[in-house]
Amino acid sequence: MGLFNRKPKLPPAHRPPLAAEERVLAWAAAGDGGGDGVVVASNLGLWLPGRGHRIGWHDILKAVWSGRELTVTPAERVAERDDYLVVADCPAETYLLLDPGDLPHQVRTRVTRSVAFTAHHPVPGGAGRIAARRVPGVDGLTWTVRYDPGTPVDDEAVAAETGRLVAAARGATAPTNL
Repeated sequence: MGLFNRKPKLPPAHRPPLAAEERVLAWAAAGDGGGDGVVVASNLGLWLPGRGHRIGWHDILKAVWSGRELTVTPAERVAERDDYLVVADCPAETYLLLDPGDLPHQVRTRVTRSVAFTAHHPVPGGAGRIAARRVPGVDGLTWTVRYDPGTPVDDEAVAAETGRLVAAARGATAPTNL
């Protein structure tokens, strides 16, 4: 990006309450200019209008850029099992970005970089996606499972098979040269 076409700094009135080690990477005004707020990408996650907290990159299940709109689907933690978390889709949130700058690129890069492993597997009565995500400030990987719609999440056979699949994935991804 050249010196003369750089986006101005984020106005202080729109700056989210960043953590000490957090820095702004990109931002864009959301909406049609009528004061809908801003979307801010930091090294630790995404700040969306109307929220008082950031969504960590590892907690974004999907982000889609249409060329004008950014649609973000955050994860909701629904259960904590011995070695992994069960997550589900929160409602998708869509933001019109008339001057997106580098924001869509930063979102894609950061969400993609947080994923260390992903695989989709059948389980009794359905299927699920196992993922290992990198979380800033946390050693190792955080393992999650997102079941397909209709999969009986609370079924003992589903939990047992999921536990076996997560253990196998952990074993397959563990460093061997330590």
